[in-house]
Amino acid sequence: MTEYIWRAVARERTELAEMLMALPESAWQRPSLCAGWRVSDVVAHVVLSSSATLGALLVNLVRARGDINRLTHDTAVRLADRSTPQDLIAQLRDTIDARFTPVGTTPADRLMDLLVHGQDIAVPLGLHREMPVAAARFSLDRVWTMGWPFHARRKLSGYRLTATDTGWHAGAGPEIAGPVSALLLLATGREAAFDRLTGPGVAELAARLRA
Repeated sequence: MTEYIWRAVARERTELAEMLMALPESAWQRPSLCAGWRVSDVVAHVVLSSSATLGALLVNLVRARGDINRLTHDTAVRLADRSTPQDLIAQLRDTIDARFTPVGTTPADRLMDLLVHGQDIAVPLGLHREMPVAAARFSLDRVWTMGWPFHARRKLSGYRLTATDTGWHAGAGPEIAGPVSALLLLATGREAAFDRLTGPGVAELAARLRA
């Protein structure tokens, strides 16, 4: 399974680099699906997550005053601000075959991160980026069973999630159904997922999350 994950990671990095190559320079400054993150910041984060050593993490954690979310955002912004789009693409290409996991993470986290952040870039730019069903299902399993940072099982409690393109399902209550890629985006807090979901629980959950 680990070998499958790393091969999927390499494929996602390769395809992401190809998509980025086609972007006009102006697109790199556009907002991503992540509030407060530009497209360039998301790419920088993907690059950094492939090489973040414990020493660098500790230094930047002190710099961020112990706030992990601030650390993640600020280190990405700093790299994006000092890099051209071509620099970031080159750095991303250099990580294609990397099999590094920052402390506290797993290879599955690298795959999930790439799948979700690929959509963070593509969706607001109006681009279609296919998410492989098997990889999305594996990543959704990972998100559903982990706690921080998404707490998906707690935030989506009271609903039955059903993937319409694979056999994945979880929870109990009013149904929320859609492709596993949309459920992965929902579980990681992306409201853009609602456009691709159906069922009696969708409107209720959307109202609850936006309250």
